[in-house]
Amino acid sequence: MACEQILVVEDNEKNMKLFRDVLDAKGYRVLEARTGGEALSLAAEHRPDLVLMDIQLPDIGGIEALGRLRADEHTESIPIVALTAQAMDGDRERFLAAGFDGYMSKPVDIAAFVAMVQEHCEGEAR
Repeated sequence: MACEQILVVEDNEKNMKLFRDVLDAKGYRVLEARTGGEALSLAAEHRPDLVLMDIQLPDIGGIEALGRLRADEHTESIPIVALTAQAMDGDRERFLAAGFDGYMSKPVDIAAFVAMVQEHCEGEAR
């Protein structure tokens, strides 16, 4: 599956700019959401090829937003990767068990971030 459009859900402006700049440079169209609620609206309207989801958001948290996206037949199969500062032992497994398709801790390593996006965009669809 090739990605054209990626929804980035991030409330930190510096992180959003970094993700946007990297994805823009790689030729992806970027949709930006600052809250979980905004992410749900944009995902329903645009049906992006990939969602990069922060976990701690000002309204609806990333895990709840994930559940709502999975419960909607129009967005249930979109790959969703957790991008989070939660990087303690067991966090990766916890987020994958919650239903995320991938996990990356912040601050991100740019090369690893690009590789992760490419893996989800060029790998098998869910």
